[in-house]
This record gives sequence, C-alpha cells and structure tokens, in this order.
Amino acid sequence: MIEETLERWQSRRAFILAVTGAAVGLGNIWRFPYMTGENGGSVFLLLYIVFVLLLGLPMMMAEILIGRAGRRSPMQALAYLAEEAGRSPHWRWLGLFGAVTVFFILSFYSVVSGWSIEYLVDSINGGFVARSPQEIGASFETFLADPLRMTFNHTLFMLITMSVVAGGIANGIEKLNNIMMPLLYVILIVLGGYATTTSGFGEAMAWLFTPDLSAISWQVVLNAMGHAFFTLAVGACALMAYGAYMPEEQSLLRAVFSVALLDIGVALLSGIAIFSVVFSHGLDPGEGPGLMFVTLPIAFSELPGGQIWLGAFFLLLLVATWTSSINLAEPMVAMLVGAGWRRGRASLLIGALVWGVGLLSVLSFSTLAEVHWIGEMNFFTLVTTVPTDLFLPIGGLLIAIFAAWRMSPEAASAALGASGRGFGLWRALVRYVSIPLTLIVLLSGLL
Repeated sequence: MIEETLERWQSRRAFILAVTGAAVGLGNIWRFPYMTGENGGSVFLLLYIVFVLLLGLPMMMAEILIGRAGRRSPMQALAYLAEEAGRSPHWRWLGLFGAVTVFFILSFYSVVSGWSIEYLVDSINGGFVARSPQEIGASFETFLADPLRMTFNHTLFMLITMSVVAGGIANGIEKLNNIMMPLLYVILIVLGGYATTTSGFGEAMAWLFTPDLSAISWQVVLNAMGHAFFTLAVGACALMAYGAYMPEEQSLLRAVFSVALLDIGVALLSGIAIFSVVFSHGLDPGEGPGLMFVTLPIAFSELPGGQIWLGAFFLLLLVATWTSSINLAEPMVAMLVGAGWRRGRASLLIGALVWGVGLLSVLSFSTLAEVHWIGEMNFFTLVTTVPTDLFLPIGGLLIAIFAAWRMSPEAASAALGASGRGFGLWRALVRYVSIPLTLIVLLSGLL
C-alpha cells in the first residue's frame, strides 16, 4: 500500500484560500451572471444560495474528508479507505474517473481563459474605445476564428498554470494563492464600489435582491441546482486531493462554510458589478454566454474611464480562472506523483496532454467548426457540456455514496471532525438530501 503523503498546507488560512481558489472561477464570474440573467435574476440567486447549503456544502465536506482520511492521491486514498472498511477495491477507479473529468474540463478552461488574456491586453491598449457594438461583436468573432492567436493564448495559460503546479504545495500553489486570492477580492471590491456610481446600480440591486416568485419554474430550479453543484468544484476528486494536504488541527466544518461564504460573495459582487453596467446602458441581462465577452465591452467602452475598469474586470477573470485551473491540474499530477513520478515530470506530461486536447477546442471555432462529434455538437460544445453536466454529477454521486454509505463511520467521523449528533446530521443530509438532489442534477443533464 502506498504511504500517505507528507505534504501539508502550511496554515489553516492556506487551505481555505486554496479551496476557495478552486471553487472561484468561470462559474462565479462568467457563468453565474449570464445564468442569473437568463433565469429571472433574484429568484435564481435565492435558489442558488439554498442549493449551495443543501447540496454543495455537504458534498464538498464528503469529498474533502475522503482526502483527509486517506492522506493520499484520490485514487490511492479511495483504495486505502475501501480496504480499511472491507469494501470493494474497485472504488479506486472513481479517482481515475475524476482525473478524466478534470482533464477534459481543464482542456476547455484553458481555451476560455485565453480569451480573458486577449481581452485584458485589448483593454489596456484601448482596443474597445470609441468602437460600435457591431465592431466589438465582430472583433470577438474574428478572434475566435484565428487559430494562431487562440493557440498562443491557450499555450501561455497552460504554461503559467503548470509551472505553479510543478512547484508543489507549499512553494507553488500556496504561495500563488496567498497573493492572488486577496488580489481577486480587492479587484472585486473596487469594481463593486465603482458600480455604486453608475446609473444602473439601483436597478441592478432591485433586480438581484427583490424576489419575483412569478419567475420560478422547474427549469429555473434545475438550473440553480446545477449551478450550485458546478460552482463549488465538487465531483471531480480535485477537492479530495486538497483534503489530503489539510492540517490535522483544522476544523473541516468551519473551513467549508468559510469557502462557501467567500464563493457566494464573489458571485454576488461580480453580479452587482456586471448588472450595474448592463442596466446603465439599457442592455439585456439575459444575453447569455456572450454577456462577458460582447455585452460588457460594449457597455464599458461608453463609460468614463471604461478602459481601466474593463481591464480590471478581465484581470479579475484571469486571476480566478488561473487559481481554478491549478486546482483542476493538481489531482492528475498528484496521481502520477503517488505512482512514483517526480512532480516536475508529471506536471510537464499532464500539461502537454491537456494542451494537445485543448487544440481541438481552439479549432472548433475555425478549421473544425463543422465537424460534429455527437449530434450537432462540435468538440468545444461537447467538452463544455458532457464533463460538467454529466461527469461531475456522476462523480459527485459516487463520492457521496462512498463517504456516507461505504466508508468506515469512524474514519469519516474523525476526518469530518464531528461525532455523535453532528456526524449523524451530516451523514443523514448527504444520504437523504444531497444524493437525491444530485440524481436530479444528473437526470436533468441527461435529458
């Protein structure tokens, strides 16, 4: 049996920042605003928070406690804990399934993050100043159709991501989080302060925080449930890898609640900043995925100092996606390190493989645009749909079943840091609330 890892986060704060960095990313800053816009504003926000508490938090605890109890890479931790509890050794393949999931997610994550690099540079250079909405929209389409520029940005993002992962826990990931996560919140607070000066601030606040119960529908409920699952980064064994490095004395319950509050805070502040600008110009909050890369540049280009504020926003997006991508890469690298690889070589191999698959997403907007893999889906559409809508819920479901039904109660209780009534409440919540809700998320993705 592989010995447990000796790597640890250097402090409790480091673990919280790491898991927050894992959770905060495209889901909060890109996906949350357009999902909120498409699903009725305040009602979606309210349902999202409810499902974070009922679905996201218990599932996050389940995933982290497996890593903490196993103190190994996800695949090895599952094998060790299954053997300890007298369960099937095949549970270890859940770790491999998680690695495959994050592999494909990181491949498109890097491509989309490359868009934020392009927009950050264009914002600094004044590329959106005095340009019409038609010109800004056309510029985005031209960029997507340029495989060389897309590949350059994708390559640059993978290099900065894997260089941090290669540095290890204390010298790589932890040091970056100690700088980038505070910077992310500073940028958000500054943008939120700027939003209060815009003419659309009041309308945005009313739209976000005045519930309109007439907007509730089964589809809105499903979307809020799915987003709560997606935004906390559960289901891919990535948090399991981070749990293996968790300090012994840290309270898992307090850490997870802190992460949830910080995660929701990012979504709220980014929503306030975005919708204040959108409403200031009478634009449609339900623009969809193009809200970030088409609508916002149009709005900011017409504001005093808009070039600076737009640059700050895309710097925020880049920081958030960078920290999330490191989290996606770590469990894959940890799996190879646990098998005897040196971290540097493992990072190089994983980075190269993810980069290669990412090229298929790059070319999905040009050379391979008309190549359909399943139905009408090109590769980019396929890889942004199947891993997030199907693989993550499947992984989350199996993780929850293992933690709440198959794992030794003594080991789970010790890793959770709660016993008696507290442990019983968590396990009942996972068994009878989170698992059924995850099944609904999975079925909605299939349908």
